Amino acid sequence: MKNNTHKPLYLLPFDHRLSYVTGMFNFKPPLNPIQRDEVADSKQLIYEGFQQALADGVPAAAAALLVDEEFGAAILRDAVKHGFTAALSVEKSGSDEFEFEYGEDFARHIEEFNPTFAKILVRYNPEDDAAMKQRQTDRIRRLSDYCRRTERLFMFELLVPATPIQMESVGLDKNAYDEELRPELMARAIRALQNDGIEPDVWKIEGLDRRTDCQEIASTVQRGGRDHACCIILGRGANEAKVSGWLKTAAGVPGFIGFAVGRTSFWDAVADYRAKKATRHEACARIAKRYTEWVDIFEQAHSAQPRP
Repeated sequence: MKNNTHKPLYLLPFDHRLSYVTGMFNFKPPLNPIQRDEVADSKQLIYEGFQQALADGVPAAAAALLVDEEFGAAILRDAVKHGFTAALSVEKSGSDEFEFEYGEDFARHIEEFNPTFAKILVRYNPEDDAAMKQRQTDRIRRLSDYCRRTERLFMFELLVPATPIQMESVGLDKNAYDEELRPELMARAIRALQNDGIEPDVWKIEGLDRRTDCQEIASTVQRGGRDHACCIILGRGANEAKVSGWLKTAAGVPGFIGFAVGRTSFWDAVADYRAKKATRHEACARIAKRYTEWVDIFEQAHSAQPRP
């Protein structure tokens, strides 16, 4: 199973929950049944776009989707039934500190759906509070050990939000933080997590502008004989030009096997469908087209690189 992580992985993530419910729908949790159905239906629309992209030629062996149990249980079951590569998010949404969505019951929920990957999103800065880092690490290690023991693939989305001191050091310039500080902090975070016994198969990495930074991250992920581990690059909800640049940069770096681009793929199409500015068929086609464009960009950039 581990060897499968080196094949291309083109992930369409739509496991967004709290930010999606509040940002797209202006709903305030807890949701009533009608609101829940509306959110779930919008995710079904995204899934239809994913399937349309496969019908239009995206290679099924490389295509993958990421969705949550709360609004996507039916999608997960259908995806697994059809043999699609599927990832299930198991972290609690909207929490600054990593916790399991279903607490001590996390394993049963993974086993119920039997996804290709168990995925978590973690906010981890090496200069965060030590006690919080330790709490997070202890929980994450349980999932890492569980996945290894049960031969399940483990996907880790690493976000490195700036500390107030770090932001002050770059004059509160977020772009400067992303370019000057975040790459090194990401590498430090990965090393610290690995040293604490956390061993993902796929690391989801926030977009990087420089090839050298991608190379450093890939070598960190694969250090110490971790040859099976690899990376995919995130879209971070950025605009089309920014996402395209990140994909092109990462595509030529050994160890980066694909991408995870969610909001930039589906947000506008879903919003227009909700506002009745697009039919369901039109919105589905737009999601499929955008996802297909990311695949084309990544594959063309990868093919353009000289082979060793």
